[in-house]
Amino acid sequence: MRKLLCAFCQSRWTALLLTGIAAGTAGMLIALMLHEIQHLAFGYSQRSLIGGPPFLQGVSEASALRRVAALTIAGIIAGWGWWLLARYAKKRLSVSAAVSDIRQPMPAATTLCHAMLQVVTVAMGSPLGRESAPREVGALFAGGIARRCGLSEADIKLVIACGAGAGLAAVYNVPLAGAIFTLEVLLVTFRWDAVIAAIITSAVAAFIASLVLGNERQYLFSAPAAPVSLIVWAALAGPVFGYAASLFRRMSRQARGSVKSNWQMPLFCFVAFTCLGLLSIWFPQLPGNGRGPVQLSFGGDVTLPLAAILIGLKVFSIWMVLRSGAEGGLLTPGLAIGALLGALLFLLVGAFFPGSSIGEFALTGGAAFLASSMQMPLTAIVLLMEFTGMDFSFFVPLSLCVAGAYMTCRYVEG
Repeated sequence: MRKLLCAFCQSRWTALLLTGIAAGTAGMLIALMLHEIQHLAFGYSQRSLIGGPPFLQGVSEASALRRVAALTIAGIIAGWGWWLLARYAKKRLSVSAAVSDIRQPMPAATTLCHAMLQVVTVAMGSPLGRESAPREVGALFAGGIARRCGLSEADIKLVIACGAGAGLAAVYNVPLAGAIFTLEVLLVTFRWDAVIAAIITSAVAAFIASLVLGNERQYLFSAPAAPVSLIVWAALAGPVFGYAASLFRRMSRQARGSVKSNWQMPLFCFVAFTCLGLLSIWFPQLPGNGRGPVQLSFGGDVTLPLAAILIGLKVFSIWMVLRSGAEGGLLTPGLAIGALLGALLFLLVGAFFPGSSIGEFALTGGAAFLASSMQMPLTAIVLLMEFTGMDFSFFVPLSLCVAGAYMTCRYVEG
């Protein structure tokens, strides 16, 4: 009996290790592919896949015609790609559905094509996030590995969830946030065996991806310590971000719920992405998942009119592409909206909170909006920590703002 138990445990941990390697490799390849397509679409930094000019700079330096052309082509690819996938491929199974019911595995061809479409369209300027693709691919590989190892249903569920979190950890180099996401969002448990499994898998995946992608942080945030005034503001502003996040969640649900897999999808995607391309002539900050606006907010490089306009146009562009049938994540887009809203509030009321800066307001607001819009408060705090390398003193204002926003969002949604 003891030998059988040891063999069982060994196979489970072997499955988790293989899942971490597979998710890390997939995340690395997805990031490389995304960078290459970005460079080709907007014609910048062709000699370097990693590093070099940021995406916002590449879009800004591209001609108006190239911006419109890239996004129009992205709309054609999105519309026909997802229409063909919905019409002819096996029904797609989401990561949460795969974790909830492990009796039905994720269809490999459908999942890989769905992930590929997300990578291509996000790289070409879709305003949605890139994090869904590595999560789906990581969960797909994890399910296959777990079943081949002959694990129990409970362990298959654990490995699939860990694979999805490891994909997130790999593509963003956030091993701790990937593990917390697995526990908080997918498994909804903090059992010790699940905690250890999630940490090991995400750490392995992040390490594998970092061998090629490096260990650079996603955002530059240089504030040394959080002032007391930021703590006061965070406690007061939390409900504002929570209410805004509830509106954003309602909008995104309604947009996705209105999609029809018929002739409308190619047409609507073409119109939505072309409109985004035209808007990018005047606002190059709009294409992409929102990383550029987040960095502008953290660096204090936005004015009051620009912040207000970008919030409105960012929400509008996300609604357009979701309503048209395009797919992608809402993690970085949510962070961008929250950071811009935090910067906007600083420009309006920052004088009443001496010692604080626009970047600190943006950081706090981004975490609060992300936590509420994605319903993952712990993951949001840890994610911002790993994204920015922020000083430990920011945990207090971030926690207060996230708690107020999360509770407000839950209250509004009933």
